Amino acid sequence: MNGATRDWMPSTSAELVRLRGRVLRDIRGWFWERDVTEVDTPALSSGAATDPNITSFAVRNGDTLYYLQTSPEFPMKRLLAAGSGDIYQVCHVFREGEAGTRHNPEFTMLEWYRVGLDMHGMMDDMESLIGAICAGRRRVGRSVRITYRQLMTDVTGLDPFGADEAELAGALDVAGVDLPKGLEGDRDGLLDLVLAALVEPTLDPEQPVFVHDFPASQAALARVRPGTPPVAERFELFLGGMELANGFHELADPGEQQARFERDLARRCADGRTAPPMDRRFLDALRAGLPDCSGVALGLDRLMMFLAGADSIRDVLTFDISRA
Repeated sequence: MNGATRDWMPSTSAELVRLRGRVLRDIRGWFWERDVTEVDTPALSSGAATDPNITSFAVRNGDTLYYLQTSPEFPMKRLLAAGSGDIYQVCHVFREGEAGTRHNPEFTMLEWYRVGLDMHGMMDDMESLIGAICAGRRRVGRSVRITYRQLMTDVTGLDPFGADEAELAGALDVAGVDLPKGLEGDRDGLLDLVLAALVEPTLDPEQPVFVHDFPASQAALARVRPGTPPVAERFELFLGGMELANGFHELADPGEQQARFERDLARRCADGRTAPPMDRRFLDALRAGLPDCSGVALGLDRLMMFLAGADSIRDVLTFDISRA
């Protein structure tokens, strides 16, 4: 025995390596047929994600601090503002501390933007792409579209736009779901947990479910549509018992976007976390003018999990974090 370990071996099988290659070929063919341009943007940025739920990896180049991309969204929108037209990208993204059966600190994202399409047009795009990729590989049912409010009310009996923190926590308690520390007064955090713990398990794993019109407080980078109540023009796709994609009718107002970034940073500071720099070049691109567009980010590894019937993301990665 020479003491060698076998952690040099891939996390996945040769069959799934080949399947991923064929899926990537089909994705590129689908976009080629629609005249959507593939782009390649830097993995390093001087700005970082302000989202309180996401932590960027920081790296140094000499005395300068950069951040690994958690999404290619900001540089892709800079291209859109510069007149690129419809674009897509397949790339690796990085999020510190993300690990589990559906998470790896490094993972693959497919992200694309279509000029002139609203949120419903992007759902049409997503439905078509999923159908093309799954054809002959995995059966999928007919997709359904439902508002966030309707789905949450149907499953839990609570109106997510009216229920207070005590009601949301009570529903979780009745279901035997333990609240993570510090979540008691966090209404959006409680809503996220209700969706993940109580609602997602009720969805048909073989039926694509598009959930749209999220609470305005969960808009992230989406537009908010006025009304009673106002709603974020945002959607998520659920398939295989998990969230696969997150899409927006993109916010183009630089003042509102900066205000959201500032609220994110204030929340991070209140939680005792670092406040990374906002991406000023992205804000400058919005000031120059972002065309009316919608975009969506799809977790390619999770789609591979669905196609392969895998229970863990490590089963579809060539080398998961434990073998990196």
